[in-house]
Amino acid sequence: MRIISGKYGGRKIHPPVKMPFTRPTTDIAKEGLFNILQNNRDIEGMDTLDLFGGTGSISYELASRGASKLTIVEKDPKMHAFISCKLIEFGIDNAKVVREDVFQFIDHCNLQYDFIFAGPPYALKRLDEIPLLIVEKGLLKKNGWFIIEHTPDHNFEKERLFKTSRNYGTTVFSIFVNS
Repeated sequence: MRIISGKYGGRKIHPPVKMPFTRPTTDIAKEGLFNILQNNRDIEGMDTLDLFGGTGSISYELASRGASKLTIVEKDPKMHAFISCKLIEFGIDNAKVVREDVFQFIDHCNLQYDFIFAGPPYALKRLDEIPLLIVEKGLLKKNGWFIIEHTPDHNFEKERLFKTSRNYGTTVFSIFVNS
């Protein structure tokens, strides 16, 4: 794995060999995701939220491209520690890593974000609830984007704020916009 572009572009990410419940976004899918995002939004100065942080790959990419404030939520202690170490190693000082269950975090969160990314485990039983929870809690700023990564088995077209989706084989990104 690597950071694709920006200030930290080309840096390698070597996650722990055993990553329980973690499925990193492939470089091809990540490149597609950031092409969509950069063609529609200016990442520079964004306040971002990365749910199910995993390896932290999405947030490193956001930091590399100029996001001003990053919040990463990861409940697994090993992955939380890994992300924390990588942030120090890369010199990313505008990020905080929250070790908490994503659903608990959403429940008590009273902030809004320019961009929210959720890359939940594909087998997560509550995966289909995530877009509704984000919208109901009002976590997106005006014109904010929320993208959830999932398999083609899920369809969010009827959800509020749904805009479009992009398919990268077994990876689908559903995009929601608070316009």
